[in-house]
Amino acid sequence: MKKLRGLSLFSNVGIAEAGLDALRDVEMIYANELLKDRADFYSCVHPKTKMLQGDITNDETRTLIVNKAIESNVNFILATPPCQGMSEAGNRLEFDERNQLITHAVDVIRRVKPEFAIIENVPTILHTKVVINGEVMLIPDYLKSVLCDYCFNEESLIKAMDHGIPQMRERNIYLLVRRDINITWTFPDKEPVVTLRDAIGNLPSLDPMLREGLDFTLEKFPNFEKKKEEGLKISKWHYPPTHSWKQVEWMMHTPSGKSAIYNPVYYPQKEGGVHIVAHHNHYRRMAWEKPSRTITQNNGVISSLACVHPGRPYEQNGEILYSDPRVLSIYELLIVSSLPLDWQIPIWAKETFIRKVIGEGIPSRLITVIVEQLLKQL
Repeated sequence: MKKLRGLSLFSNVGIAEAGLDALRDVEMIYANELLKDRADFYSCVHPKTKMLQGDITNDETRTLIVNKAIESNVNFILATPPCQGMSEAGNRLEFDERNQLITHAVDVIRRVKPEFAIIENVPTILHTKVVINGEVMLIPDYLKSVLCDYCFNEESLIKAMDHGIPQMRERNIYLLVRRDINITWTFPDKEPVVTLRDAIGNLPSLDPMLREGLDFTLEKFPNFEKKKEEGLKISKWHYPPTHSWKQVEWMMHTPSGKSAIYNPVYYPQKEGGVHIVAHHNHYRRMAWEKPSRTITQNNGVISSLACVHPGRPYEQNGEILYSDPRVLSIYELLIVSSLPLDWQIPIWAKETFIRKVIGEGIPSRLITVIVEQLLKQL
């Protein structure tokens, strides 16, 4: 069987390719990432891959990447350009300069001429424009006109939840096969949906650590320390997130799958009881019987998009409350993002940084099953 020798562009910390390390016939030779902290993180979790840290928009850096790839007989390129300029969670400026970054990945593909390539981004890439030599073009039209030596898959939209991943995340993924290679590369068949109950339902419950301090936390959650200890028996990453009491109290009165903005009394409010104006997915608990919503880079904040643990009802002083009024732990994020549970996250990485990079990354299993589909053809 032919071995894939890969180059990863816009690598982040190596989330997309985290599952490829276990595939015998895939070897990621090089990776490129602009930011040093992400490049260092990548080297910790992918020690066998040579990190070429630098700015791909710089001609010298890009030429170095191209030359290294050619010298090493790279035949597979994985390109995951930043999506913030196109994402529905962002500002989506029509000509956000970050949208142009894809052109540099295309330049590398054209010069290296790999047999296979993956270009991954958000679904809105289908309607996003770039400026090429003064001409405004939709990105799909640009890609297919410039990369005319490659065949593209006809159906490019794919949902993580359709491939054994407990997350709803939808992506646009182009699968490129050089025209002289007699292979048709398509997405794998759909798999049964994995719900949050399936994925994290058996993990120990956690009470949040309150920003107001440990004494106040123990006053509100007498079992905090015991629960924390049980969580750490599972993993050092299953520990309590930290939140303010007011937000925690709102979520204690919010059932699974619901948003606190609809609570009759304990709703998100400013001083004086003024209702905070929020999207219906803000302050929302996820639902046990569904996969998680798309994990965003702001997944550590209760007020962000549908990132609060589903929780379970319990009675206290005659009142029905809901457990786990918190965001997902890092360990739970690893699960819903299909990352290895023994992933060697560097000890220097802070929680906010870990959450940000996981939220920016595509669930690794999605790339893995797509590459496995190619390997079957080979």
